[in-house]
Amino acid sequence: MVENAQIRQSKAIQRRTGKTFHLATRVLPERVREATYVLYAFFRVADEVVDAAETAPPPEQRRRLEAMRRQALGREETDDPVLEAFSEIRERYDIAESDVTVFIDAMRSDIETDRYETYEDLEAYMDGSAAAVGRMMTAIMRPPAPEKALPHATALGEAFQLSNFLRDVREDVEERDRIYLPLETLRAHGVTEAQVMNFEYDGNFREAMCEELTRAEALYREGVEGIRHLPEDCQFAVLLSAVLYADHHREIRRRDCDVLSATPSLSTPRKLYLLAKTRLYWSFERDPVAVFRRVSVVPYPDDAGTARDPGHPGTTVERTAGAGATGLFGGRLTGWLRSVSRGE
Repeated sequence: MVENAQIRQSKAIQRRTGKTFHLATRVLPERVREATYVLYAFFRVADEVVDAAETAPPPEQRRRLEAMRRQALGREETDDPVLEAFSEIRERYDIAESDVTVFIDAMRSDIETDRYETYEDLEAYMDGSAAAVGRMMTAIMRPPAPEKALPHATALGEAFQLSNFLRDVREDVEERDRIYLPLETLRAHGVTEAQVMNFEYDGNFREAMCEELTRAEALYREGVEGIRHLPEDCQFAVLLSAVLYADHHREIRRRDCDVLSATPSLSTPRKLYLLAKTRLYWSFERDPVAVFRRVSVVPYPDDAGTARDPGHPGTTVERTAGAGATGLFGGRLTGWLRSVSRGE
């Protein structure tokens, strides 16, 4: 049985390293929330092995990951509380061994791979680093028809990962000497590797970013379509995750896609605003796609009746506010927001 101490440690890792995901996790039902903490902690522990390049040579990193693989699959004992808890969660929820394996394989590839020639190459990496994460999350939610939910969970996992890559271009170069933008996309717009490595922003780089933003937004649309196949008590949390991660695109476009000068981020007030707005619309319309279209910055090809937000180029806002602003932060909703933001 997973112990409270293991849950606390896993939760602390998520709160420290994944603030956006932690906010969405807080609104999951209790039956799913604790397992989610454990899953996220496992993902972070593996990621930290890969990011330990300055303290461990590649052979040692690979050895650690292979030990993690065996321990996560229950084939070797471990004294690591996160790995022990993950192994138990994997068995309890029948998480596919193939998803654990492909995740560890993706972490291994980060040790020796720092460029991706085509989007197909990057997609293969993301199947392990992100799509497998979405499939594991789906397993612990226990949807009534997993075969309907899983393809969309794969798309949504890739959308989240691609948004992170687009946001973190500078950070990935500075801290990891990696470029996750497909090289073929950069070349098609006249951008060189050296330009990215030297943080030289221009219109060509902006166009390359716009192409990848458009690709990511198609993945969001596909992924959100599948939220209706999840259990009702999990739908809002997944919808909120999609709204929050996609909102990085608003900040990227506000900077005219200059992610080379600085790394964009969402402020806590912005996250809480999106949480409140998504909750408000969800209370009136329990349709994930309809709410996502109203709340998120992801455009839909048949969108109509929208106006440009003058403060945020490239995003749209509704012409009418729908429910009044006073209802947005009034009474019961405000108390609920406070409890979520405090982690109660």
